[in-house]
Amino acid sequence: MDDPDRNDMRDLCEGQDAALNRIMDRWSAPLGAFIHRYLQDREDAFDLLQETFVRVYQNRDRYRPDAKFSTWLFAIAVNLCRNRARWRRRHPTVSLDAGAEEGIPSCLNASKSGEQSPDAALVQRERIRAVREAIARLSHDLRTPLILFQYEGLTHQEIAGVMNCTPKAVETRIYRARRKLKAWLADIDQARPSPAP
Repeated sequence: MDDPDRNDMRDLCEGQDAALNRIMDRWSAPLGAFIHRYLQDREDAFDLLQETFVRVYQNRDRYRPDAKFSTWLFAIAVNLCRNRARWRRRHPTVSLDAGAEEGIPSCLNASKSGEQSPDAALVQRERIRAVREAIARLSHDLRTPLILFQYEGLTHQEIAGVMNCTPKAVETRIYRARRKLKAWLADIDQARPSPAP
């Protein structure tokens, strides 16, 4: 069976630059979703998405056709995300729209059906914000496999290739990430005041 990613990488290595456009068409959405979930900033995510494809082009001769393309691609994105997160820690800023919910991916937005009461919608938005903040608190080694597994659907084997570790290590990291999130979110739920009768 033909693999379009391998074929396009072969074409790219042979000087057919239009192959990069095909790769970008296929991978922009899933890769952009991962980067956005990791960084939780729309502008940074867009910048790193573009930078990832620049790196694909620059390192096209390093791609091994026997390796899975998605693993190689996500490894580039993961490294860029880790570097950007480190840079942010050293150069903290306060966003003027830090409270805006527009940065939430559409799959996490509250239901628009109108069936929710305003109170329920507020609780749901607060919960989404709490989950986003809790994921952002995770270390790189826990955040990355959790997002790749839970949201991007990669297998433990594929994540192990991205993170250069064993599938068992991936399983352990996902388990630890979920335990931390559960504990942090339980603390938030306990601190939330009970609704008025």
